[in-house]
Amino acid sequence: MTVYEAKQKILELKKEKDICILAHSYESRDIVEVADYTGDSYKLSVDASKVTNKNIVFAGVHFMAQTAKMLSPDKHVYMPNTAAGCEMAEQMDVELLAGMKAKEPDRTVVAYINTTAELKTLCDICVTSSSAVKIVSSIPDKKILFIPDCNLGAFVQKACPDKDIMLFNGGCPAHQRATRQDAVDAKAAHPDALLLVHPECRPAVTELADYVGSTSGIMNFAKNSDNKEFIIGTELSIAEHLQYECPDKRFWLLTKNIICPNMRMTTLMDVFNICNEIGTDAAADREILMSDELIAKAKVCIDRMIELGG
Repeated sequence: MTVYEAKQKILELKKEKDICILAHSYESRDIVEVADYTGDSYKLSVDASKVTNKNIVFAGVHFMAQTAKMLSPDKHVYMPNTAAGCEMAEQMDVELLAGMKAKEPDRTVVAYINTTAELKTLCDICVTSSSAVKIVSSIPDKKILFIPDCNLGAFVQKACPDKDIMLFNGGCPAHQRATRQDAVDAKAAHPDALLLVHPECRPAVTELADYVGSTSGIMNFAKNSDNKEFIIGTELSIAEHLQYECPDKRFWLLTKNIICPNMRMTTLMDVFNICNEIGTDAAADREILMSDELIAKAKVCIDRMIELGG
């Protein structure tokens, strides 16, 4: 089967089996092209809450599919490749967070969406990279425990100096690989380019950037800017997507090291296979199943995120 044939068959299966495909922007180009909705974690959270199809295929990582299930509990949510996890989401467990809350009972727990559903049950509000500053600045709470990404937390801390923010020493291993020297070297190599970076990067990198924002923010900035050259400081797939969408502009990588192996696990054929198998026993091991109790408890902080981040 060729790539073209696989895409055409997926489009047919979507209609035949009432499937909506959500794909994170870090997924490969061929997957993005067959998706109904693409974007970063926040956009996909909002999109998931509006899906009318009875089946959702989520091309991304596990916590994202969990979020889709929480926001559309009456839908069947499937992952094309269940091995696609998130190292950041797995850095904390319920026992660790419960212990931190016991020591800091007066702090509001703000969780980056890159956390498991189980962890979200102990959190007060959820944020994404695109909504974190807006939400933290808008809530009345002054004392905050921000988990798990200390880089995004530091970015929020700088933007909200009136808040007392306690950070957990976690983060995205892929974005952590970008160094200040990478930024210096890239800017020297491409002096006319604007440096656009994700707040999951180290503060030493973000402080040299011309723009710091979410995946969608970076893409929108590049599309709308009059500038013609950009250095992209996030998952390298974004530079590829932007080059397709803005052929009159040039996009350079901050470093070749910002690559998420979990996002790269899912292939177009994984998407084809799950679409083809929905409605049969073969798809059962890739369906996201969560108890009503877990959904109810974890969804509270997600609902607050959508309420305050919109």
